[in-house]
Amino acid sequence: MGGGGGPPPPPRPAGGGAGRLRIAAYARHDHYATLRGHLERLADRIRSDGWTARVVADDNALVDRAAAVRAGIGWYGKNANVLLPGRGSWFVLGAVVTDALLSPSEQVEEGCGTCRRCLDGCPTGAIIQPGVVDARRCLAWLVQAPGSIPREFRRALGGRLYGCDDCQEVCPVGRSEVIADGTEDPAADVEAIDVLEADDADLLERFGRWYIAERDPRYLRRNALVALGNTADGSDPAVVRLLEAFLADPDPVLRSHATWAAAELGRRDLLGGLDDDEDPLVAEEMALIRGRVGT
Repeated sequence: MGGGGGPPPPPRPAGGGAGRLRIAAYARHDHYATLRGHLERLADRIRSDGWTARVVADDNALVDRAAAVRAGIGWYGKNANVLLPGRGSWFVLGAVVTDALLSPSEQVEEGCGTCRRCLDGCPTGAIIQPGVVDARRCLAWLVQAPGSIPREFRRALGGRLYGCDDCQEVCPVGRSEVIADGTEDPAADVEAIDVLEADDADLLERFGRWYIAERDPRYLRRNALVALGNTADGSDPAVVRLLEAFLADPDPVLRSHATWAAAELGRRDLLGGLDDDEDPLVAEEMALIRGRVGT
C-alpha cells in the first residue's frame, strides 16, 4: 500500500534561500504514522477472518519496493523508486504480510521508455545506470551516513538538510499531479541558525523520526554547516557568530565542516586559530584551504 509523501510544489532550488535548509518531501511529516494506521485496520480485518497478518512499514524486514512491484502498485523507475501512473514516486510504502489466500495482482507495465531525466538530473551522478544507484554518491544517503561528508559532494548538497528530491522532481510520471498554484509546505524549509543553535534534546524531539546516524544529532549539525557554507551570507553577524562557535567546537567533525563552510563563505579570516589544530580532519581541511589560496 502506498500513501502520503507528496506530491510537492513545483521544483525549487535545493534550499529555501540564504541560510535556509531544505527537507525532502517524504521527511517533512510523519506519513508513515498515517500509513500504519490504514495498514493496521486492514490487518485487523484479515485477522478477523482467521488469517495471520503483520504490518511492515519503514522497516528493514521487507523490501517495500519489491513487494509493491509484485503487488502491481507500480514499476521500478530508472531512479530505482517505484513509479505509479499519475502519481510518480510521491508516496511512501508499507505492506501487510499475510498467509491469507489472495488473488494475484497484474503487474504494471514499465513506463519509463527512453526517458533519462532522472539519470541526467542527479546532481552527483549517483544513478549510474537505469535502476542502479551508487549510494556512495547519493545525497540522500550521504546526509544519513556517519563521519564526514566527502568534499567532492559538499557543493552539490546545496541547502539540503535531509534527503534529496531531484530525481523525483524531474520525473515526468505524475507531473500533472504536482501542485502548481505556488503554495509551499511550511515544513519544507528550516532555518540553519535554528538547527545549529538547538541542543541535542531539541533536535531529537523535532527530527527524531528521521534516520540519524548513531542517533547522534551532531550529524544534523554537520549537514547544516555544509548547507550554511553553500547558502548563507558570510557578512551576516549571526552567521559569523555560528561559524566562530563551531570553529571552536570540541567535535573535530563539526570543526572541520565549519572550516570548510567558513572558507566557502569567504571568511578565511576566521580560521587563524586553527593553524595549529592537531586533529587530522581539521589539519587536512586547513591544508587544502591554504593550497587553494597559495599560502
